[in-house]
Amino acid sequence: MLRKNVRLRKEYLMRIEDEKRAKQKYDNKMRLLNAEIERKNVPTDLYRDEENLRKEINAQDDNTIVPRTHLDDEYAMSFYREPQIALTTSRSPSQRLVTLMKEMGLIFPNCTRVNRGALVVKDLVTHCQQKNYSDLIIVHEHRGEPDGLIISHMPLGPTIYFGVKNAVLRHDLDVRADPLSEQYPHLIFDNFSTKLGERVITILKHLFPVPKIDSKRVLTFHNENGVIQFRHHTYQKSFNQVDLNEQGPRFELKPYKITLGTIGQKEAIVEWQLRTFINTAGKKSVL
Repeated sequence: MLRKNVRLRKEYLMRIEDEKRAKQKYDNKMRLLNAEIERKNVPTDLYRDEENLRKEINAQDDNTIVPRTHLDDEYAMSFYREPQIALTTSRSPSQRLVTLMKEMGLIFPNCTRVNRGALVVKDLVTHCQQKNYSDLIIVHEHRGEPDGLIISHMPLGPTIYFGVKNAVLRHDLDVRADPLSEQYPHLIFDNFSTKLGERVITILKHLFPVPKIDSKRVLTFHNENGVIQFRHHTYQKSFNQVDLNEQGPRFELKPYKITLGTIGQKEAIVEWQLRTFINTAGKKSVL
């Protein structure tokens, strides 16, 4: 099993390097096509490869000219199987964190709660890979208050790290929540316009299976200044209005790192990380 994981990891890193070379070739093709459209001379650095590039352009169409990315390989199996999620907490969790984990188990369909016990991160990842889970979710806390969420896709990544703020459990809601439906939920992603925002959407949406059209559950992820506000509702249609009922829990997520690997891999490539200078740019929204 260990040799297999090492081999798969090497193949994954090799695909990323091939992707970089394919992206460079794609940029050269676009420069050559733009020069032809604008009736300009061929760029001097493309003289040597002009003939080969034109042959490849003539042999490709609009679908094949765009290079594949490692994102296509990360979630390639999502078209053939529903996500299977392992949900756990940090060590020695408080009662509030255990309650939040149980309520998050109601949010994610096909979710299995795993007692952390004395398991280290490496053993958790090995367990998920052997049991063929698609994702591992770990909830963290600080002094009894949930403050972190880690989502790691199996078997090779990516892994996204969130900070959690203002968590309100179903038990803490002012209005008593109705019995929760087990229908697969519809997803709403609002105000995710950047490339990083699309990356976060890709990671989050593959945690949920495809719902039926008549499902009455809705999960909302609303981005506001780089902070994702999460809400969980059910709705009922009447003659001239729609009644929303919040089911909970509710919390805010702030992403701060994405790595191209599973959790615990020190050699994993950091795809994106929140830097100090990004926080000082008040008008710049990373998502």
